[in-house]
Amino acid sequence: MSYLEYRVRFMPRGARKLLHVNWALVVLLTTVASVGFLMLTSAAGGDVSRWAEPHMVRFAVGLVLMLLIGLVPIWFWRSVSGLAYAFALVLLIMVEFFGTVGMGAQRWIDLGFIQFQPSEVMKIALVMCLAAYYDWLPLSSVSRPLWVLVPLILILIPAAIIFRQPDLGTMVLLVVGSGIVMFCAGVSWWYFLGVAGAAAGMVFTVLLSRGTDWQILQDYQYRRINIFLDPSIDPLGAGYHITQSKIALGSGGWAGKGFMQGTQSRLNFLPEKHTDFIFTTLAEEFGFVGGFSLLSLYGLIIFVCVLSALGNKNRFGALLTLGVSAALFLHVLVNISMVVGLAPVVGVPLPLVSYGGSALLVLMTAFGLVQSAHVYRWRN
Repeated sequence: MSYLEYRVRFMPRGARKLLHVNWALVVLLTTVASVGFLMLTSAAGGDVSRWAEPHMVRFAVGLVLMLLIGLVPIWFWRSVSGLAYAFALVLLIMVEFFGTVGMGAQRWIDLGFIQFQPSEVMKIALVMCLAAYYDWLPLSSVSRPLWVLVPLILILIPAAIIFRQPDLGTMVLLVVGSGIVMFCAGVSWWYFLGVAGAAAGMVFTVLLSRGTDWQILQDYQYRRINIFLDPSIDPLGAGYHITQSKIALGSGGWAGKGFMQGTQSRLNFLPEKHTDFIFTTLAEEFGFVGGFSLLSLYGLIIFVCVLSALGNKNRFGALLTLGVSAALFLHVLVNISMVVGLAPVVGVPLPLVSYGGSALLVLMTAFGLVQSAHVYRWRN
């Protein structure tokens, strides 16, 4: 049943909407963000104003934004999904002409008070667009080649633009996250097996192209692959990040060294200790117990979202919730894999914990959509 047939008489009205907000999700998000406040304070040597305070302000803004979005009917968000995708695509194209260059990549738009990364917006806009598409498409047509081609085009256009920036990590997250939405919508396994085969061929081609006139990746991206395979080949250069990260992780032991007692972070051996490698700061100071506790909180967030999706009879709302859950899971997976040496360093922040502006606000916006799907789910 599409949103046009929405049974509005069963929906909460007025202040009663607040009673139907997924407050368990609000509490979990706030708890994880509070871990971020604590670790950002530690990373700054006890200076709250340097990173923790701006992060608190942004989270508070994001929390209000999440609740406001959550109180807007889900069928409204379905109706603007195409516009959201088009807007995000325009922003990505603008980066090509007006983007700010940083660390060898052109990924940001400078708004003065904040540097904005349009690829973050596209991650959510694409999930919205795919959820609306599969809500509209009859189940009998989901796996037909022609109807599979449409979402593939929707995915490949922004993926190609993001790859050019270059931002390989974000491109992979975008493609895999979108693939999960397609899988949840019921697309046949055979397509995913075909994509897996094509991906294996692409990896072989990428490695084969190194040093040729048609080299696919940038030189620094190949260096990241080399360092991932063997950090010891350049421990003071390209391998410095992961080497120091592993030292910090190992020195944390079972219970850690204590708050603000981590030698790797306090003595500035640990690079990017407030952004991409903040989990390492946590593990050094609170050990395995602290790291496992944070991962458990992420697991609870995903569990609460999946539970909400399974109980949602609105196809758009369910797919949207699963898509946001998948995006969170992939971000956590890639970041943790990166800092422990199981994946190349690709610059993916730890959601809600790493210091940042646009990533945090976009994530809270995404959870606002999850709240909207939960508040306006069909009830008997």
